[in-house]
Amino acid sequence: MQTTTGSTEAHTLLSIQGLQKEYVAGNAILKGIDIDIKEQGIIAIIGPSGTGKSTLLRCINRLIDPTKGQILLEQEDLSQARGKQLRMLRRKIGMVFQEYNLVERLTVIENVLTGRLGYMSAWNAWRRNFSQEDINTAFELLEAVGLAEHAKKRADSLSGGQRQRVGIARAVMQNPRVLLADEPTSSLDPKTAVEIMELLERFALEKNMPALVNIHDVNLARRYAKRMIGMSNGVVVYDGPPEGITDDHLKQIYGGESWLV
Repeated sequence: MQTTTGSTEAHTLLSIQGLQKEYVAGNAILKGIDIDIKEQGIIAIIGPSGTGKSTLLRCINRLIDPTKGQILLEQEDLSQARGKQLRMLRRKIGMVFQEYNLVERLTVIENVLTGRLGYMSAWNAWRRNFSQEDINTAFELLEAVGLAEHAKKRADSLSGGQRQRVGIARAVMQNPRVLLADEPTSSLDPKTAVEIMELLERFALEKNMPALVNIHDVNLARRYAKRMIGMSNGVVVYDGPPEGITDDHLKQIYGGESWLV
């Protein structure tokens, strides 16, 4: 395996060590993942369906519990966090979902503002009592993703590409240290997919944070990623710059070669 990172250093933002996940005992989906993240920009995670890419992201943000290993975010172990500590750590991780995960009956601006719920008391969150500063920031983010004129529309009135833009704005609204995106372009046409990747890259660089993006389109990954991580059968088989990944690596990751062009 080609790697770009060594042992965990003090300035490493996210360190994944020996991560394993079993949904069924004795049948590991993740088989000992070791990854250190310190750079800003897009880090693309590629690999066939079922190889554990989504499971990896869901372990990082603790939507699911890892079976074994450590996930250190700024030296705090997410894998062991519970209660208030877990809530505090989750605030630092923005998530963009493949199927958007918007609250369809809420307006666009309300959906973006939900990115601040983790910073609010339960009472204020229930009342959706957002500060004026948060409201101003939400409108600024909608302007940044090109949806300012749609702020008062219901989320279910938007196209797929527009919904994904709302999802990105909501994630950035958290002011995260790390951005995760699980197949954010898979349901989109090629033009819109490029626009979504451009937005992810822009925010990652502007906010000085890494964006870990699961993606099936290898060419799109090469175009925007500063680093590519190739997974196959629950392990990392390539970790390095986009220009370093070869057809031999891709055959190892995806199997066979008839799909190569």
